[in-house]
Amino acid sequence: MSLFARSFLLIALLIVTAVLASFQIYRIYEREPRSRELAQQTVSTVNLTRAALVNADPYLRRQLLIELNESEGLRVYPATASEDLETLPDEPLLERVETRVRQALGDETRFASSRDGEAGFWVSFFIDSDEFWVMLPWERFEPALGLQWLGWGLALLAISVAGAWLIASTIARPLANVTRAARRIGSGAAHEPLAEEGPRELRTVAKAFNRMASGLESMERERAMVLAGISHDLRTPLSRLRLALEMSGAESGASQAMIEDIGEIDAIIGQFLDFARGENEEKKVGDLDALAQEIGEHYERLHKQVTVGAKSAAAFAFARMALRRAIANLVDNALRYAGEPVELETKQENDKVVVEVRDRGPGIPASEVDRLKRPFTRLDDSRAGAGGAGLGLAIVERVARAHGGALELLPRQGGGLIARLTLRP
Repeated sequence: MSLFARSFLLIALLIVTAVLASFQIYRIYEREPRSRELAQQTVSTVNLTRAALVNADPYLRRQLLIELNESEGLRVYPATASEDLETLPDEPLLERVETRVRQALGDETRFASSRDGEAGFWVSFFIDSDEFWVMLPWERFEPALGLQWLGWGLALLAISVAGAWLIASTIARPLANVTRAARRIGSGAAHEPLAEEGPRELRTVAKAFNRMASGLESMERERAMVLAGISHDLRTPLSRLRLALEMSGAESGASQAMIEDIGEIDAIIGQFLDFARGENEEKKVGDLDALAQEIGEHYERLHKQVTVGAKSAAAFAFARMALRRAIANLVDNALRYAGEPVELETKQENDKVVVEVRDRGPGIPASEVDRLKRPFTRLDDSRAGAGGAGLGLAIVERVARAHGGALELLPRQGGGLIARLTLRP
């Protein structure tokens, strides 16, 4: 679960719990004044009803009862021995009302929630020795929680959830920016400084991250400069050595072996230079299939069996020289470690352009794939027989990341390796 989702749920749960707790506290503290008010209304109703019945003309009592029923919703009946009564529900509010009414009307006062099947708040009273029942509607005793209260409750809940979302997003957004910046740096893209704003802790994180990213960029530039400088300085004495060997008249076998060693050293220095250049080449729209055919013609002139299948029909912006070096590195690796034939193919898959270099060599163990993409690393088995600085795959990986893609080293069905370079136009 993301930090935003977790923060949102926790804050929303806290706010909703606080609202429900406040509502419950309101109900508890509202119970006492409400019970006092209801008890006073009940006592007043009973006293007025008794006074009206006592003072009314006996011939007009029936009409009086009808008027009380129509205007106040009251029912007044004489108590009988055969009446069917139900006790009041066991609720704290009704218990308080019952206690207060008894204190006002006397301990002989009886209560019921239903009389002969008619529901209501029934209270008994006496006129001389005759007992009567008066019924008050239940609506007077029910809390006023209608649609208006429901609407206010839903509105409060919506405001609470919106507030939780705002708080959670305020916390998570700067951290998400840090995550995206870290991914950009990890993919080889240039660092875009984070805004150093917001709470003190987040400002501290952004400032530390910017300082770290600037330090990494500075180290990378210095390393590239050192590699480029050393590589450039080494090529001059190597050229003099090669020229001296060719003009020395030494035995052809020994001379040729030394020239080949110098060529290998020169190739390694070339790798250093390629790695030091990084991904700073400007990207221009070009034809990837034409580039693949050009690389195939180069190896054909060297009498290497490299077949080219150009099927991408993709024209997009890419760094031509960097991509050419990357593909050539993959082909050179295949020729060096697996031998001929080597297959080079370009194709398009959905929104990606794919370059595959396939061979029938011994392959690479899956556990070693990620390690071999790092600079200056080589495999210790059959693929490490020839010389090299261990920069070939690292260069390809950097070029792939600069084009929004990746390098995959996959086992080939029937034996061999597939070096799969994906690019995003």
